[in-house]
Amino acid sequence: MKMTSKITVLTLALLAAGSMTFAQGTGKSNEKGDEIMRIVRDFKKPDFSTSNVIMTLTDKNGKKETRAVREYGRDKDGQSSVVMMFLSPASVKDTRFLQIEKENADDDKFIYLPSLKSTRRVNASEGSKSFMGTDATYDDLSTREFDEDYHEYITTEDKNGYKNCDVVIMTPKDKKSSQYSYRKAWIYHVDEAEKIYYPVYTELYDKNNKLVKKLTVSRIEKVGDFYIPMDDKMENVQTGHSTTLEIKNVDTTTKIPDRYFTQNFLNTGK
Repeated sequence: MKMTSKITVLTLALLAAGSMTFAQGTGKSNEKGDEIMRIVRDFKKPDFSTSNVIMTLTDKNGKKETRAVREYGRDKDGQSSVVMMFLSPASVKDTRFLQIEKENADDDKFIYLPSLKSTRRVNASEGSKSFMGTDATYDDLSTREFDEDYHEYITTEDKNGYKNCDVVIMTPKDKKSSQYSYRKAWIYHVDEAEKIYYPVYTELYDKNNKLVKKLTVSRIEKVGDFYIPMDDKMENVQTGHSTTLEIKNVDTTTKIPDRYFTQNFLNTGK
């Protein structure tokens, strides 16, 4: 089973430094690290979700671009799918993106570009490219198999107002399988009784072990029976660019037709 590291429904599962400084870690798992990340992996997800997303891109000079996105999510047989429809501004309007999780294989990703009036597959070789000019790459949106990474528990500390977060370093077993040398996550126990753990702050380190991105989840709300990250920010500390996501009007009760999660829907928008 995979670990989800998406940015919206998505988390964009995405991002300074805490009050303590840690070494890179041993690059090995320990029992507590594996246990924590299994709970993160297995948190309860809705079968369907619909939401409006306000996406704000900010460059190093403070110039902002705000986008409106409609997002549809599905969790079927333990596999997640997501569709994103860009509604505005005109520069991205009618762009549509589909990701389908695959067991023991790379996720399928497709994007419809209105300027070309066609849908194309996003190839694995494009994983390090920016997704729609955001601070997330296509690989950042992808899911990873649990066993692809070592999970090393380091300590427990408070972070950004969240109490008693478990700090876990995740190192890819195959260095070629990730664009990052390692990721460090602060895992908050949202609901201990229901075993809902969620990464509220994540640091991503490049191949030179330099901090490149930070993902901060500043607000989590319970919608019906499910906990949803409502405000996320991914920041590239090397470029000064950032992407924030504000999730609104979340619906976890309305069934979404299977046709939404197809290339035909990307082509037609209906």
